[in-house]
Amino acid sequence: MTPGDAVRLPRRLAAPRPGWVRRADVLVVGSGVAGLTAALGATRHGRVLLVTKARLDDGSTRWAQGGIAAALGLDDSPADHAQDTLVAGVGLCDTDAVEVLVTEGPARVRELIGLGAAFDPDPARPGNPALTREGGHLRRRILHAGGDATGAEVQRALIAAVRAAEAAGRLEVLEHAMVLDLLLEPAAGGARAVGATLHVLGEGSSDGVGAALAPAVVLATGGMGQIFASTTNPGVSTGDGVAAALRAGAAVTDLEFVQFHPTALWLGAGSRGQQPLVSEALRGEGAFLVDATGSRVIDTDTHPLADLAPRDVVAKAMSRRMRALGTDHLFLDARGLGAEQLAARFPTITASCLAIGVDPAREPIPVAPAAHYASGGVRTDLSGRTEVPGLYACGEVACTGVHGANRLASNSLLEGLVFAARIAAAVGADGPAGVAAVPAQPAAAPELVDPAARDDLTAAMAAGAGVLRSADSLADTREVLAKTGQRHTADVGPAGWEATDLHTVASLLVAAAERRTETRGAHWRADHPEADPGWRLHQTLRLAGDDATGVLTVSTDPVR
Repeated sequence: MTPGDAVRLPRRLAAPRPGWVRRADVLVVGSGVAGLTAALGATRHGRVLLVTKARLDDGSTRWAQGGIAAALGLDDSPADHAQDTLVAGVGLCDTDAVEVLVTEGPARVRELIGLGAAFDPDPARPGNPALTREGGHLRRRILHAGGDATGAEVQRALIAAVRAAEAAGRLEVLEHAMVLDLLLEPAAGGARAVGATLHVLGEGSSDGVGAALAPAVVLATGGMGQIFASTTNPGVSTGDGVAAALRAGAAVTDLEFVQFHPTALWLGAGSRGQQPLVSEALRGEGAFLVDATGSRVIDTDTHPLADLAPRDVVAKAMSRRMRALGTDHLFLDARGLGAEQLAARFPTITASCLAIGVDPAREPIPVAPAAHYASGGVRTDLSGRTEVPGLYACGEVACTGVHGANRLASNSLLEGLVFAARIAAAVGADGPAGVAAVPAQPAAAPELVDPAARDDLTAAMAAGAGVLRSADSLADTREVLAKTGQRHTADVGPAGWEATDLHTVASLLVAAAERRTETRGAHWRADHPEADPGWRLHQTLRLAGDDATGVLTVSTDPVR
């Protein structure tokens, strides 16, 4: 198989017919910061059904350690925040989206505080939150909570508000619900989204498949880190939202730009799946990267910000050093912070280190890059609308244009807050009509990918489409994907659905990465080590055709 060969991907997942129906005015899929915020805002426009793949608090948000970036400091401004965001995005950020993020962000953070989110206070400025720095930021603008448990506090405050809305009858929560496919009905010029099929454990029928109907559908399903062997993402992050949106006819943009966090806790050779995060806020407070000899990994000759350079710069420097030394990990030296500061400011990280027998106050922390955040996703406008009428997307599943080729640290929680609020306003403005019945679904669907192929897929993605890429490594990965795509299972259920979604999303990433013959941001081509001005373009992926499988197409679009 060569890059020119057609890649065919399923137009829907094989699944039983829906055995139950739920109705709402707005359906929100996902319960991270984006989904919870969108659901709360949408209650102004009717009854909301909020569904989530596991439990309400099991998404990526609660794992976020560093914090939320917002221009709240006396020496800071939205313009400064925008400039740092644009620098990190290496020419691919959409400037209007960045302007929305940095100007509306402070107000959204204050609203979050109004909901009860308690950020660590600044003892020098009573009544104001403490601010720290992370990679790529020239100012202290990162709010944090519980030292290094910001995501957990954000999630707690939003869930409390959601539960209050549920008690008031404005919102219904459905847990353990995996989105399968979007439901479409004919509309002028194409089709519109009117709901989704879901698999819910123990819901309605023995197979658990049902239909949630709503004239407005919001995807907030999070990331796709589980396509790699090592990731900071939780197990639910299997790219379900991106795959479902693609099958429904939405455009997917910039998927080659997957950010690898430089410092995941190294748990030993062969460790797979979710790895504990070691926040770069440690580097913001003075920790630095070293190799086994104690030599610094990155200095001001490499980048003016040294260890606080943007994440792609640090991850690449680490990968070069590991390759040169023939090792699979390096070290973060945080001993200078002292035991007291480590325990008070970074209790989560300290506990994770102690659990594997490492005392960060006495010895360097073993770390290695791991897949962390997808800067691309389902393409949206500035109000979260996709190309499919009635379908919106926000958070990591979406591509708003904010992140460009590399997300600036701690902009993700802010993006979830800002664009989810915009979606809530858009849902009210769009005012779609109701849904009468479950739309008819196509009779045929391809067989699901065999879950037993999942380890081969994730290993191939890590080896050939991870931090370091080349024409040869991507071709090898593409060959593995072609073979795993032909390994099928007759068992219809969650394992096969996840394997199929993982295969779909991995295929999208590799197709885009092979075409982009340059190095830019989180996309590093060893055979094309420099940025190419001719590639200052977005790549957009779609499925063409009306058969059970569609042909993957890739086009380019100018930066907005």
